[in-house]
Amino acid sequence: MKKYNVQNYIRYKEDLEVTLKLIPKKEFHEYTRTELTTVFLPLVENIARKFSTTQQASGVMTINDLIQEGAIGLQASVDRIEWQTIHDSDDKEKTLKSFFAKRIRGAIRRAIDINRGDMRIPEYKLNDIRKNFGKDRKIVQTFFNQVFMSIDENFNDEGDNPLFQVPDKSEPYNIALLNAYLLGIMKEHLTDKEYDVLRMSYGLDCDKHPAKDIASKLGIDGVSNYVRVSELKKSAIEKLVDNVSPDQVIDYL
Repeated sequence: MKKYNVQNYIRYKEDLEVTLKLIPKKEFHEYTRTELTTVFLPLVENIARKFSTTQQASGVMTINDLIQEGAIGLQASVDRIEWQTIHDSDDKEKTLKSFFAKRIRGAIRRAIDINRGDMRIPEYKLNDIRKNFGKDRKIVQTFFNQVFMSIDENFNDEGDNPLFQVPDKSEPYNIALLNAYLLGIMKEHLTDKEYDVLRMSYGLDCDKHPAKDIASKLGIDGVSNYVRVSELKKSAIEKLVDNVSPDQVIDYL
């Protein structure tokens, strides 16, 4: 994973969360320029996360840089909104997101082109590379298997764990950041119940809970309610594997 300033990223996320809570809900045309830009900043990160941050793909740019360039593109697009088109739309939010997304992607791509170097790979060839000959799902599956297996493993003696027999020279992940990233992906793709089951099962933002406690908290009744929790956990992980883009997880492998 390419190095970037984790503290700056965490500070940005915290500041954005606080700021969004301070902005009152109203019609889109009633927002000020700054408010409208802020409201759609989460869209910027969502799009930026879909770009690979490998050296070959984006040069020296990190995820922080991609978010910054996307935010610049968002701000420029706010000034170019044709409000009559928005008013005539049946789904104003969807129309705005579509309008912004196109320009955010363009801003990020232009920044990548400037910083990546002289070699240019045609877009169709990049798409073929990204498809990875059908191995994309395996990449995502490997990521979630590694993450959730490592959380579940509980060996009393490290000598009994085959994972400890292979020397790991990589730098450790920032667990808080990884958990926050997992929660964001889960929130995007899972139902509320599936989200809560995984969150409490693996203790991503709380203590780990046994299946019976989770069933009780979520109102899952029945003698075998813990079995239902296990089923929800399994189906939630499968849903993540099926729906998460490899670009969102490959840097963690």
